[in-house]
Amino acid sequence: MDGEVAGLLDEFRGRMRNIAEAQQKRVKLTATATTRDRAISVTVNANGVIIETKFSERVDELSYDQIAKTVTQLAQQAAAEVAAKTKELAAPLFADRDRQPKLSDVIEGMPDIEAEIPLEPPVSLAPPGSSERADEEPAMVFTDVEDYAHGDRRDAGGSVTSLSW
Repeated sequence: MDGEVAGLLDEFRGRMRNIAEAQQKRVKLTATATTRDRAISVTVNANGVIIETKFSERVDELSYDQIAKTVTQLAQQAAAEVAAKTKELAAPLFADRDRQPKLSDVIEGMPDIEAEIPLEPPVSLAPPGSSERADEEPAMVFTDVEDYAHGDRRDAGGSVTSLSW
């Protein structure tokens, strides 16, 4: 019995090491999407956050709307690519987990916990105000507020923007 427990602990430690190694690799992932003419390039980190945007000299041939739309599309492409890289990196971990007995296999009557976890619905890539987002709750609007002129208030003591900070 002690040998069996020791074996399980060693196996657990090995899996934790594999997870830690995968996490270290994942945080270094990036992905870049570029237009065919290389006018715009967007790079995202492992979380899909834009970390670099580059424009060539040709970007001045585009309108602001075209630039905005292109940057959004490239960021979405790069985020999808980094998500695919993450999935590929995690595949061996999931395969290992799938080979292990489920808690319900070990303890009689125990429900299969993983089967009980609801799946998250897909996140929309549609912009705010689009028809795809029509069924969303409207943005919160505060009506009982006072207007305040936000000028340069460097002389105001105790404000967040004062130089005494």
